[in-house]
Amino acid sequence: MATSVKNNFMNQPALVSNLKQALTRRKDSSTVQGNRTNEGIIKASSNSKPVVLITNGEGIDSPGLTFLVQALLRDTLLDVHVCAPQSDRSMCGHSVTTRETLAVCSAEVGGANAFQVSGTPADCVSLALSGALFSWSKPVLVISGLNKGATCGYDTLYSGAIAGAREALICGVPSICISLNWENNVSCESDLKDAVTVCLPMIHAAIRDIQKGIFPKNCFLNIGIPSCPLTNKGVKVTRKSAERSCLSWQAVSTNRNFSAGHYMSNQQSLGIMLAQLGKDASASAAARRLNSNRKNVEIESVGVAGKLSSQQTMKRHFRMELTQKVQQNTEEDLDTRALEDGFVTVTPLSLYANAHIEIQSSVSSWLAIALNGDKSN
Repeated sequence: MATSVKNNFMNQPALVSNLKQALTRRKDSSTVQGNRTNEGIIKASSNSKPVVLITNGEGIDSPGLTFLVQALLRDTLLDVHVCAPQSDRSMCGHSVTTRETLAVCSAEVGGANAFQVSGTPADCVSLALSGALFSWSKPVLVISGLNKGATCGYDTLYSGAIAGAREALICGVPSICISLNWENNVSCESDLKDAVTVCLPMIHAAIRDIQKGIFPKNCFLNIGIPSCPLTNKGVKVTRKSAERSCLSWQAVSTNRNFSAGHYMSNQQSLGIMLAQLGKDASASAAARRLNSNRKNVEIESVGVAGKLSSQQTMKRHFRMELTQKVQQNTEEDLDTRALEDGFVTVTPLSLYANAHIEIQSSVSSWLAIALNGDKSN
């Protein structure tokens, strides 16, 4: 598991080290200017390692993130950095934080320097690529993963993990998202390690071909690992299906004792918490003044309540629960079907609505050459 260091932000050794590196780079920027090309800054040394940025949707303490980082560091060929949410933001979509201050703390994940951010995966990638945290100009590749739970079909629109990879593409950096088709009460942490083993050849092939300039353009790759990774039937390029998890809204008893974490993360600073309490108090006071002559009636069922009087308002609590997908499509090249059939799925996702056929063909050609090239080396 990752070990998060949550001491004072400005006293963190990793942060101080990164700031020193940034200041050194700024001092030497005049000499770097002469080495610029159309593709950006020329590397200072031909022996420098490719930089990889890793984020995820489940938070910095998730085991899948740690296993992936450890595996990438094991071969010592990459310079791995992590910037991930401090808590689970799996279903936040491509939301970004505005009008609020994000808290950032240095941490350590699987042996790599890291930052945990009190925001979304898209926040993490945007902040990491802004140059505010790391001393490098930009990474070769951004990886969002390894995430626990398949992300197929319309679920890609809800997924915070997918948003992290998409944000990288928007910023002009190649990216992939990797998820394991986790089965509750069946899958275990060893499956996450096996999933990392399965996806490593594709990661290394992607990095190699990005540097050669032959990696597919205008898309990022959504890689799905089947629930039994080591017995997969092979790699298949797939299309996004039209399926999604069922969203079930459940009425919650008003007697239920909500935890403080229901309203805000318990890892936010005291100042932010007090500010929020002040805002809530002001809003509550305004609501009391507005409804001073009305009586709130908390009920469990609208049907049972019947018609309310003009001096009454209704108040209820709901919680959304995700249920399993109901398989509707039978086409073998759709992501959901292929993943359930035991294939490793590679689904190219684009920012452009009409580029599907061209991009899928490009990814199919690259994948065939890339994986065969790895076997021959």
